[in-house]
Amino acid sequence: MPKSTATSTTFATSKLDRPTDHAWDAIVIGGGHNGLTNAAYLAKAGLRTLVLERRHLVGGAAITEELRPGYWFTTFSYALSLLRPDIIHELELTKHGFMPILMPTTFCPMENGDYLLLGQDHGENHREIARHSKHDADAYDAFNHDVLKVCQAIKPLLDAAPPDIFSDDPEELVALAMLGQRFRRLDKKVLHDAVRLLTGSAADFLDDYFESDILKGYLASSSIIGTKVGPYSQGSGLVLLYHLMGEHDGEFGAWAFHKRGNGGFTQLLARAAESFGVEIRLESPVETVITAGGRATGVALDDGRELHAPIVVSALDPRRTFLELVDPRQLPADLVEAITRFRFQGTSAKVNFALDGYPRYPALGDRTDQYRGFTNIGPSMEYLERAFDEAKYGAFSQRPYLDCAVQSAVDPDMAPPGKAVMSCFVQYAPYHLRASDWDTQRQPLGDTVQATLESFFPGFSDLVIQREVQTPLDIERTVGLSEGNIFAGEFLAPQMYFFRPAPGWSQYRTPIEGYYQCGSGTHPGGCVMGAPGKLAALRILKDRDRARAGTGARV
Repeated sequence: MPKSTATSTTFATSKLDRPTDHAWDAIVIGGGHNGLTNAAYLAKAGLRTLVLERRHLVGGAAITEELRPGYWFTTFSYALSLLRPDIIHELELTKHGFMPILMPTTFCPMENGDYLLLGQDHGENHREIARHSKHDADAYDAFNHDVLKVCQAIKPLLDAAPPDIFSDDPEELVALAMLGQRFRRLDKKVLHDAVRLLTGSAADFLDDYFESDILKGYLASSSIIGTKVGPYSQGSGLVLLYHLMGEHDGEFGAWAFHKRGNGGFTQLLARAAESFGVEIRLESPVETVITAGGRATGVALDDGRELHAPIVVSALDPRRTFLELVDPRQLPADLVEAITRFRFQGTSAKVNFALDGYPRYPALGDRTDQYRGFTNIGPSMEYLERAFDEAKYGAFSQRPYLDCAVQSAVDPDMAPPGKAVMSCFVQYAPYHLRASDWDTQRQPLGDTVQATLESFFPGFSDLVIQREVQTPLDIERTVGLSEGNIFAGEFLAPQMYFFRPAPGWSQYRTPIEGYYQCGSGTHPGGCVMGAPGKLAALRILKDRDRARAGTGARV
């Protein structure tokens, strides 16, 4: 995979201002978006902060690379929605080039040649849904109203650390009581809907509102992203709610594509971090966290060099944070057991296409405006469930769910004039294949995705100039996400909020003093949102202030 010329610069502060390798206040392991966010907040607070990234570019899974000259791809992560608005403001991202572009349409092809095409106009959406079901056109407003109320109730939980339910600290007890009061004040229907979504299936919830297969398929597709569940599985409601809480310019459920993709976003995030004094070193893989007397004192790189700091932050997933970067014998047995049992189960892949033009959908003739947003290949809940059936038994879906974006339709700079690039998120592609391995099945997966697209867009294969297949194993090897799980751990209720990544360790600390965690395997979870990075930084700074005040906190 060629290196992107736009992402190969080594970020570094001026040599005149650079601390020595023994003078850092904090070292952040991993230059993904959470690591960069964490480092930026620490540096903004005055800590001399170093980010160590093992690859040749920052961004983690949020990168943009050039598959062939002039064709740019978001290799893994491909859209923005859950990025916390306060991070944009507090890190002055606009000053450094923050440029999200609204993805205004959702195009849902059907197997019978029809389609559902939704956009920003309420009246047009009502008429479009009514083509399939007059009942659903009216029910869609009720659904959006009810879901909005739940999102408004749950959203504040994304922007604060969970209370420690295992602590007798008066501050934690007060926080827990306030959380209980918050939910007691909710309208009964809102609370009931929230519980249904957090614990139940997407299918049960959607069936209460809708009758048309295509609308339910479109909505249910958000309930399976990145998680080993089908729309009829308990737990799919939580995944649906999580994605519905995404927003663009304050509008829930809206998604955006950053100029030059998510790699363009992490590049500007790196610039923002640098502006606060962060140094970023590329091609600097960390072998282990150095500890002495029960606390972290620095890191050792894989070339033997040692860098020292009283604060070390892991932006990696929980398995790597607790079982690889440190000796598990330094940790409590119950924590080691919890992390060992923490479920990753990556089930997602990516197939990226360089195209000679835009795919043609027969029912729409030569139109291309439907590609300004997502193209959703999941025409019914049954379609999604059948795809899941194969994954349950260790095989990738022969008729997969595809979340596609013709990204050059949103940002023309992603492809040469008249050409196109298409990013396809693929579900399901289980990390553990029962009868084969991913090195053998990489191209068969690509063939399956291409054949699926051909069945909806006749002549699609004739447009393909080049394709890139990224299996869960490739995601693990390239980005370091265990089992290729795009959220650094599945979105299942026993792995969320109080329990992410483990009971008693949801507040970004670890049992080793001075060693913290800030990756997507912590609260509130994955997607390009930055909240784990920010919340971990706030915890670190709060602990530092308490330690300075002599109130018994660590650091």
